[in-house]
Amino acid sequence: MLADDKTLLMNQVFKIFIVATDVRYSNILEHQLSLNPDYRIKKMLSAQACLSGLAEEPAVVVIDYALPDKKAVSLLQAIKKQDLTTQVIIISEQEDVQLAVDLLRMGAYDYIIKNSSAKERLWNSVINIRKAPMPKQETNIIYDLSKSLIGESDAIKRIYSLIEKAAKSNITVSISGETGTGKELVAKAIHNFSNRRSKPYVVVNVAAIPKQLLESELFGHEKGTFTGALARRIGKFEEAHQGTLFLDEIAELDFDLQAKLLRVLQEREVTRLGGSGTIAIDVRIVVATHKNLMEEVKKGNFREDLYYRLLGLPIALAPLRERGRDIILLAKHFINDFCADNQYQKKTMSPDAQQLLLSYPFPGNIRELRAIIELAVVMSENDTIQRGDITLNATDSIENLLIQELTLKDYTKRIIQHFLNKNKGNILATAKKLDIGKSTIYKMVQDQELQINY
Repeated sequence: MLADDKTLLMNQVFKIFIVATDVRYSNILEHQLSLNPDYRIKKMLSAQACLSGLAEEPAVVVIDYALPDKKAVSLLQAIKKQDLTTQVIIISEQEDVQLAVDLLRMGAYDYIIKNSSAKERLWNSVINIRKAPMPKQETNIIYDLSKSLIGESDAIKRIYSLIEKAAKSNITVSISGETGTGKELVAKAIHNFSNRRSKPYVVVNVAAIPKQLLESELFGHEKGTFTGALARRIGKFEEAHQGTLFLDEIAELDFDLQAKLLRVLQEREVTRLGGSGTIAIDVRIVVATHKNLMEEVKKGNFREDLYYRLLGLPIALAPLRERGRDIILLAKHFINDFCADNQYQKKTMSPDAQQLLLSYPFPGNIRELRAIIELAVVMSENDTIQRGDITLNATDSIENLLIQELTLKDYTKRIIQHFLNKNKGNILATAKKLDIGKSTIYKMVQDQELQINY
């Protein structure tokens, strides 16, 4: 074990259960973890043996997903039901993103793929579990998130849950969503609720930095490396050491730089431009993009190996138009903020004004809503914002929708969702208005393709 790892760990027995029917692989994991003399490893061949041993209060249970009859999922659920302080790590041969997300939602601390880096990943996960405070000492993440990520829709509640899972581990997080949906807000929340909260949070907007300068920005440079390099400069990776590095608009990263980023992520070390030595880094990576990264891979614009390295825990942010009554909650929040900042008397919105907002698709998402509300506050003549005080993009109704180039099915969902919102969730009225069967709408609601937000 490395000397600096020893300093991170408390000098006391730390119990770890390994539950796997594959004895050979179980022995490999035991050997890796036994490099720390403080760890007490106990191997088990079945879920039942593990459950019987929970009275020993293990700190960590490592479960092989290959346990027969889906016992791994049942065991995870049983452990989380019995003891909130025991953390569970799942190791699997399946590179299944949805499976990983589902297991993390159930309470797994980490999901590790059986590959060449699995042992290192397991080692680091156990270290991070031991460094983290006990769950009873943690803040109420959901409560605090509701103050900054405002909403009550199912979509926002799913985001709360994923942020909570992400904050409890060091898994890489990839955030996707249209421009203006709050990707940076989610990235900052993950950092603020993680055990790295007291360390640096560093943001790099990949799209905003010329590609000729981005390599130096990320990795740093030595004095005299190029014209204008008058002094040594550390890069953003070094700056974010032991903290979080948020790479926004990652899809815009130059293809040649993608290979260098991949090497840094694999080796956990950087070399400054013009330098010869390597610098070890400990950085949690969060990336975001408004593009579909897999589509960029298929087009040859993004490396497939880097894509899988960055995917980690995916968090997809819903556009504002799919969040129903959250539009009104956000609008009221923006009204209160703007009135307080500008010494206006407190204002409310008329029902007609609210209905107008609910019927608008918000191509600019939350960012556009804020701008619309601030202008409406200024334009209103009294303490109530009326429908006429709200200025929307007059060309939006059909032209902006068509610009998005969706599938026919997605256009259909948008149209039905629009009239569901307008009719305050009344399925019969919506079916009559659109001249479609009510069973069609009921099925789409049941399949979670539509939301009743009233």
